[in-house]
Order: sequence, then C-alpha cells, then structure tokens
Amino acid sequence: MIDDVFILGIYSTPAGRFPERGPKELVRDAYVGVLADARLDPGTIGHVWFSNMLLDFWGQPNVKGQVCLLPLVRQGLLPVGVATSNVEGACASGSLAFHGAWKDILSGQCEVSLAIGMEKMYDRERRTEMLARLEKGTDWIDPKDWLDLYHCAAAEHGSRFEQQADRSLAMDIYALFAKTHMAQYGTTARQIAYAAAKNHTNSAGNPRAQYRFPMDAEAVLADRLVSEPLTRAMCAPVGDAAAAALLCSASFLRRASAEVRSRAVGVRGHAIAGGLFESSWKDDRAPVRASKRAYQMAGLSASDIDLVKLHDATSSAEIHLMEDLGLCPRGQGGPFTASGATQRGGEIPVNPSGGLVSRGHPIGATGLMMLNELCIQLRGEAGAIQVPKARLGLAENGGGIMGMDLAACAVTVLEAPR
Repeated sequence: MIDDVFILGIYSTPAGRFPERGPKELVRDAYVGVLADARLDPGTIGHVWFSNMLLDFWGQPNVKGQVCLLPLVRQGLLPVGVATSNVEGACASGSLAFHGAWKDILSGQCEVSLAIGMEKMYDRERRTEMLARLEKGTDWIDPKDWLDLYHCAAAEHGSRFEQQADRSLAMDIYALFAKTHMAQYGTTARQIAYAAAKNHTNSAGNPRAQYRFPMDAEAVLADRLVSEPLTRAMCAPVGDAAAAALLCSASFLRRASAEVRSRAVGVRGHAIAGGLFESSWKDDRAPVRASKRAYQMAGLSASDIDLVKLHDATSSAEIHLMEDLGLCPRGQGGPFTASGATQRGGEIPVNPSGGLVSRGHPIGATGLMMLNELCIQLRGEAGAIQVPKARLGLAENGGGIMGMDLAACAVTVLEAPR
C-alpha cells in the first residue's frame, strides 16, 4: 500500500464557454485557487506538470506550460526557474500531469509538486476547425487501420460506421462502441439515457458544472440525435476550464499546520495503462488493467469503494466502464444503472457531482477536475451534492482512442483525510 503521497490542495474553475477569458487567465485562476486551498507558500513548489491538448489552436503549439505560467513568475507567485514539464494524452492529459507529480513525490525529487491543466475549446467563429482538432486523438499516420476495424466491427452487428462533418469523430466511435455493447449484452438506449439523466440531475447542484439542470430519461431520449444511439444529452459538451492539484510527501505534511493536515487527501493507489488496438469487451481493456493495478496498490477491491468519478465522454461509456472497474458484472452495466444503484444515494454513487456530459469536459483539465470533485466529497465539503460518509473514492480518466480501446487510462484511488 502506498500512503505517503497526499493531495495538499486542489481546485477547479467552473466549466463553461468563456470567450472573454484567455488561456493564461484560466491558468491563473486555477493556480491561485489551488494555493489558497492548500494554504501553501508557493516557494515550496519543486516542479510543475502542465497538461493541455489544444493550445496550438490558439497559436501556442510548444512550451505551453512555460508560456501560460510566465505571468505568475513575473508576479512572484511562482518560483523563478521552476522546472515545468508539458504532457499531452488527449482526454487523459490531466491525469498524466497528476502521474508526473505523484512520481516526483515517490522518487524524492521534491516534497511538493504541482499538476495543472487547462483547455480552452470554445470559439464561436471556428467551430468546424475545433471539431477537426478534436479528431486527432487517434492514429492519423495510418488511419486505414482503424477505419477497416470499425467498418468490420459495425458489419458484425448489422450496422455501419459513418462519419459526419458536423460532429466530432470521437462521437461516431463512441456510438460504434455503444452499438457493439448493445448487440453483445442487450444494453438499451433507455439504459444509457438513465445514466445521462442521473448525471445531468446530479450537476444541478454543482456550482462548477457547465450544465446545471435536471433531466429525466424521456428528455434525454428526445434530445437531438448526434450519432445513433447517442443524443446530445448523452455527449459531453465543448467548454473551457482549468484545474490544479498540489501533491506533497508525508514528511512535508507532518510539518504543516493542523488545519492543513486535516484536509489532506491520501493517494492510496494510482496506475496508468495503455490501450490494446483490437481489445474486446473482456478483461484486456486499458481501464480493466489500470483499475486492477490501482486496487492492488491500495490493498482494496471494487467493493470497498464509496463513490466513483468516471470518464463518461458519452453516457454509453459509463455503462461499460462500470463493468471495466469491477463495479458490476460484465454485461450488467445497463440493468445496474437502470436499477438506481449508481444514484447519489445508491449502492455505489457514480459521478455524484455530475459526469462529463454535464459537469463538462475541457480536455486538458478533465482528469484534475474529476479529482477535484472527488476530493471535495472525501473532505465532506460538497454541500447539497455530498455523498454521506464517503471514505474511499475512485477516479477513472481515459484519453485518446486506440482501435477498440483507449490510448491511455488512469485510475486513482483516494482516501479521506484521517
């Protein structure tokens, strides 16, 4: 069991469409917020891990973190010359930044390390160009590989793999994944709608959520079709946000004030796995392997977890990810969701503060945003959306698409302050 890495402070801006706010402003908000949450002197930060996918869209393809953090250095808020490492793993970028900070502490490179992620996705004038950038989270050197795979997979279940210019390629791929799961296990569109409705309703009380209105399954099914069987309410929106986490060692935490120690969240387990191109709905997918390693590291099993934040870029993903994480048997994600077991007051609350379909999915910040929501719950600071007596939480964050699998998947198990 690894119990010597702690989240000292964590913060997320609200997610939304903020045309008046630039990338540096979003980064500043997250940085100032995490310092305030940690009650930390910034001079103790030994390393920064910066996550982002799309800053090239805004004219900054390289040294992204150094550029976005420069105003903070000039203002004396960040140590001069602090090492900054840029990471990109599509939708898992924030978790890769967290992974780097976590390893900093484990290795003894520094006692305090910062993971900070930002994404600015909304541009009312260049929507088509942004959608094209979002397609780059798969193999564009040899695209015929996955095109052939998807056409064959669709044909096996009596459907077709189709792309449309007015939506993200990722939605078409997720729709294919949904269809294959439906064909193999009898999952229904209504069961997927139950997951979406739950998360939209959970977000209604979350001040950081991009969408804050309740929905029921009928409204989800009646929404505009994006890529069959996925409706708009089942798909994560485009938005902007930044989030950050400060990690520290046990020795550093022992020297902190009692107030700081009382809010430090323990990292019980953390693992990253890569995807397998031709994986199936069996125990070889990246989320399965990452979760098994994280559980083993934590000395826990899925039945020990009190609440889960998982990567529902579409609500169909929530169905099969619950199976991947061992929260229910393979093929039972649909009925398990429809039973109410994943509601905030259910057997295992899943996305109790809203999933990506409603909380928002600003790519480079998403993994850290999920950890922020988990920490707030474990500290007992979630207010109206609090899960009672939550002690152990799990976050699953996937990024990129590798054939029938994720390109990368991170699973993190956190423990409430002791």
